[in-house]
Amino acid sequence: MDDFAHDRETGNGTLDATRIDDVRIRAVRPLISPALLLDEVPAPASVQTLVEASRAQIADVLHGRDDRLVAVIGPCSIHDHDQALDYARRLKVTADALRGELLIVMRVYFEKPRTTLGWKGYINDPRLDGSFRINEGLRRARELLLEINALGLPTGTEFLDLLSPQYIADLVAWGAIGARTTESPSHRQLCSGLSTPLGFKNGTDGGIQVAADAMVAARASHAFMGMTKMGMAAIFETRGNEDVHVILRGGKSGPNYDAAHVEEACAALRAAALREQVMVDCSHANSNKSHLRQADVAQDVARQIAGGEHRITGLMLESHLEEGRQDLKPGVALRPGVSITDACLGWTQTEPVLAALADAVKARRARG
Repeated sequence: MDDFAHDRETGNGTLDATRIDDVRIRAVRPLISPALLLDEVPAPASVQTLVEASRAQIADVLHGRDDRLVAVIGPCSIHDHDQALDYARRLKVTADALRGELLIVMRVYFEKPRTTLGWKGYINDPRLDGSFRINEGLRRARELLLEINALGLPTGTEFLDLLSPQYIADLVAWGAIGARTTESPSHRQLCSGLSTPLGFKNGTDGGIQVAADAMVAARASHAFMGMTKMGMAAIFETRGNEDVHVILRGGKSGPNYDAAHVEEACAALRAAALREQVMVDCSHANSNKSHLRQADVAQDVARQIAGGEHRITGLMLESHLEEGRQDLKPGVALRPGVSITDACLGWTQTEPVLAALADAVKARRARG
């Protein structure tokens, strides 16, 4: 006879797993699908053409077919739409004037990795008040990228969240992976399928090997789980990304932008059978976190380039409308054009730096 106490067909009904599942989840809110956002905020043909052409030009620099310097310039992070557009309009004038020597990409960073706590960026908290209106942040980010691209200025960003590229990556000409995530297998796999040229920053300790390893991984094909444009879970199989490079940003051991460190980094790349080329980040540990020292770092890089150094193919600079930084405090009005994350050079301090870099490229070109 059946033993009802051990009857696996009827059992005791549906298992209630709430005691062991999601016990630390406070709320679950709906997330807009990438397809819906792209449908509501589409990229016009002119923007698609700019993004495609800019990616190809950056790839040409990386592969030695273009001797210009890729210059990724802009605020440490975006927190205000109108101020970002003001900056973009100024940068576009300079980009046009120096286009023969510099391929200028505006830094448009929406996601901020935090060592402990802090504001996580424009996508995560667009209202700057802890309300975490992420759907609104994704929309605002996409709208801003469209407006900057519409000016004829290509954009670059850091890919931090593994899902956010589905919402904005079609508008990005160049991407970066930060020092904290360069070692992440998931980010390396993501990069193998992204359509943009990408830079991997050296580790926070200053070591180059993790970035070289990331390049090797990103150049290979992978299969991993992700989210489609329709918002469905899926398995992605990638082709690999050949347009990857290292970004020198210094580390706990100190700066690494000088000629000796460039040679050391290129030796590590050579040992891994990778292209010997680097981009120098003038901020972070290379400037000892002093925004004004970014100009000194850029000057040193310009001297190396003018002296014939072809392995430096790019440079990053944190720059805003006004210099310095400010804290985000409840109830306290923010000063216009001042960063709320890392301190930046002001625009008037940035222009001479870009001009000097363009002169350095001219000098390198004259040497042959």
